[in-house]
Amino acid sequence: MKKLLLTLLLIQAVIVSAQTDSAALKDIQAFRNELDREYKTPGESPLAEKEIAAFKGHDFFAVDLKFRVEAKLIVTGNEKEFKMKTSTEAKRDYVKYGELHFSIDGRDYTLNVYQSLDLRKQEKYKDYLFVPFTDLTTGHTSYGGGRYIDLRIPEGNTITLDFNKAYNPYCAYATGYSCPIPPRENFLDLKVEAGIRYTGDH
Repeated sequence: MKKLLLTLLLIQAVIVSAQTDSAALKDIQAFRNELDREYKTPGESPLAEKEIAAFKGHDFFAVDLKFRVEAKLIVTGNEKEFKMKTSTEAKRDYVKYGELHFSIDGRDYTLNVYQSLDLRKQEKYKDYLFVPFTDLTTGHTSYGGGRYIDLRIPEGNTITLDFNKAYNPYCAYATGYSCPIPPRENFLDLKVEAGIRYTGDH
C-alpha cells in the first residue's frame, strides 16, 4: 500500500511539473512574440523605417528553464535616490527597491532591483521594477551594454525571475537613446545563456 501511494505521489508530482513547465514555455513565447511585434511596429520600434521593413525578429538563446527561478525579494527600504549612469552624459533618477536572492546550479546569487522615480509617478508603472544586469556573456554572445528584465512588485516576498525574458536596451539597435548602464554590483559571475542574444547584427 505504501509503495502504491508513493508511486501515485510521484506520478502526480511529474504531472504538476510538466504542467508548470508548459505554462512557463507559453509565457516565454508570449514575451518573445510581443518583443518582436514591438520592433516591427512603427511608432513603437526603436528601429528606422527601412530597418523595420528588414527586421525578421530577435535572436534568442534556446529556452532554458534553469534560468527561470523563484527569487526571494528582500525590500531594503529607506534607500537614497541616486543617478544611474547611462550610455550618454544624461543620468536617470532611480532608487534601490530591494534585493533578489536566488540560486542557479547550486550557487547563490544576488541582484539589486530598482525603481525609476519618473515611472513610478505613473499609475500603470507604479509597481514596475527594473533589473539591469551583466554576466559572463556580456560583450560576447550578449550585448556589451548589459541586458534588462522587467518585473512587478509581488504581493509576497518571492518573485519569478526569468532570464529567458532578458532583453536589450534600445541602444543595442539604434543611436540617439540614453540607456541605463547596469550598476557594477549587478554583475553575475556566470554565463546567462538565456533571453536575447546579440552578435551586432539586427
